[in-house]
Amino acid sequence: MRRNISSGTVWEDRFGYSRAVRVGNIIEVAGTTAVDGDQVVGEGNIYEQTMFILRKIELALTEAGGSMADVVRTQMYVTDISQSDLVGRAHAEFFAAVRPAASMIEVKGFIDPRLLIEIEVTAILSL
Repeated sequence: MRRNISSGTVWEDRFGYSRAVRVGNIIEVAGTTAVDGDQVVGEGNIYEQTMFILRKIELALTEAGGSMADVVRTQMYVTDISQSDLVGRAHAEFFAAVRPAASMIEVKGFIDPRLLIEIEVTAILSL
């Protein structure tokens, strides 16, 4: 059984995707950025953007019947790898006990140049 979770952004309809998708006991959360409505949150502050994104992901997981404790993998895409310590600090605030497999990859940029980070997660629920 498939369940699509929407956050209601215009991008979901425009690009044909869901914030998260749950199939059975697996939840995949799409690349998530620090956008709230049409506003970029934490402009110029990668730590603040990371915290906002992880809270947004937490809401999607909850709506799909999961939690941050179910996350087994995080993929973090950043525009400036020299700020990895700030991203890692925020990541640890959510995942210090869970310790999912994680990747941090430097990329050229995102759809809006004010965005500094995008995060995807995979969660597997215990049955």
